[in-house]
Amino acid sequence: MARPRVTTKTKIFRIEIVLVDVEPTVRRVVEVPGEASLAVLHEVVQDAMGWTNSHLHEFEIDGVRYGMPDPDFDTGTLDEARTKLFRVLTAGQDAGYVYDFGDNWHHVLVVDAVAAPEPGVRYPRCVEGQGACPPEDVGGVFGYPEFVDALTDPEHAEHVERVEWWGSDRFDPHYFDLAATDRTLERLAWAPLAGSSPTARS
Repeated sequence: MARPRVTTKTKIFRIEIVLVDVEPTVRRVVEVPGEASLAVLHEVVQDAMGWTNSHLHEFEIDGVRYGMPDPDFDTGTLDEARTKLFRVLTAGQDAGYVYDFGDNWHHVLVVDAVAAPEPGVRYPRCVEGQGACPPEDVGGVFGYPEFVDALTDPEHAEHVERVEWWGSDRFDPHYFDLAATDRTLERLAWAPLAGSSPTARS
């Protein structure tokens, strides 16, 4: 299947993603073509944050829920694959995104700006970030700090159990690698607008 193509008419949405009620702060800033569907935005959030897409998810925008509708149940959830980003969000607007209805990770997505694409630049891309993504199945915002405490404290009653579960006694909640995070989005790349990237110019 041919890759979607960025054109001169494409609008690029700069979106800040923040994981709610988690310390230290976990945030990413991504740039996504406005014609991308919410299903693609879901994949961008997963890759940029560092999740593994192993659980259910849902967007909420202006009180409307978007996700993967269940054909056997009418839940009122609209199909994210049929909903384009530019049709439901504008500059300054925010959206909710929940991942894993068990651990219940809440994210706030804020459209910081909508701008023209840069020639030669690959979109989607991650341009900023901080903080490590919590491990999957760690117990949400309440289980996460307990996991970090138990893992880093050899005297903690659950230290051995947590090390065995995680496979190591190392986890830095402040760690973030922008280059590595951005590389995860290469699989979603649109064909860029013709021209040279500003970073490639002398």
